[in-house]
Amino acid sequence: MEKHSSSWFNVESVPEGYVFPPETRPGKLIAPLCKAIPVIDLGKSLGEDQYDIIQQILEASENFGIFQVINHGVSENSILDMMRNFKEFFGMTVEDKESMVNKSGLIYTSSTGYAKDGVHLWRENLKQPCHPLEKCIQLSPKKPTIYREVVSKYLVEVKELSLRILELISRGLGLEPGFFKESSQLQLMLANYYPPCPDPSLTLGILRHCDPSIITILLQDVPGLQVVKDGQWVGVDALPSAFVVNIGNQLEIISNGKLKSPEHRAVANSTVTRTTISTFINPPSDCVVEPAKALVNGLNAPQYSTFLYKDFVNSYGAFGSDTEAILKQICEP
Repeated sequence: MEKHSSSWFNVESVPEGYVFPPETRPGKLIAPLCKAIPVIDLGKSLGEDQYDIIQQILEASENFGIFQVINHGVSENSILDMMRNFKEFFGMTVEDKESMVNKSGLIYTSSTGYAKDGVHLWRENLKQPCHPLEKCIQLSPKKPTIYREVVSKYLVEVKELSLRILELISRGLGLEPGFFKESSQLQLMLANYYPPCPDPSLTLGILRHCDPSIITILLQDVPGLQVVKDGQWVGVDALPSAFVVNIGNQLEIISNGKLKSPEHRAVANSTVTRTTISTFINPPSDCVVEPAKALVNGLNAPQYSTFLYKDFVNSYGAFGSDTEAILKQICEP
């Protein structure tokens, strides 16, 4: 195993407090990497192939709820600097991380964080509020010293990417230009660190869930993300400098069920660390969420009710990320 200053995971077997129930844990059956998950070249969306790119995004969002993008406009330096920044952050002692974050107002969760079943997740994570960015970034840790500069630059570029993707989706759905511009905020960044695990079949980095966002944009250095496809778990490959784009609950609702938010989870591995950076594009808390009126007519009845996004978020916490329960509670028409 790799050496690391946070040595809680340097054990010969998985401690009992990290072992999930048999029905929840990954088990010995390895989920294969799914080569069918679309990889979309956004560089072509600026030219004559834009219609084809829109169709690729829509088909991926309908069939998988997830796709990867390359030539996306986020600079290679931003990507490399972000990974370097968070590898350095998670490489500090737990005491240093907790001390800095407690003073900054961010939320750091060490390996003592619990999942809903009362079992520890095999990860550490840092939650960075992002809206408004100018204010939130001032609350960031002072170490690593590059943190504020690197994270600010990266988040600006990722926000531009998210709006670009949403504009393509908007056009594909037949919505008016700029439909998502006012209702899409980059509200949260979540950095995760998954250390090597002596037996990944027994534990999880993140439980099975759907994202309560509009879309989520994920950067990962090694595989570990799994999604449900046709009732089976499949792995999502980690492509160099690519982003994984995940359809969130809110976009499924806005599209009136045309686009699907996939269930997914994070698993550990036995050999290397895994670092991921997720950015969540969400509506403002007081935003009214409902199926887009342009997608509702006599032949297409609304599949979801109208609600405030903050009510969805509150229910998401109350139901322990049980999306089906939330949809039944506040989203049924």
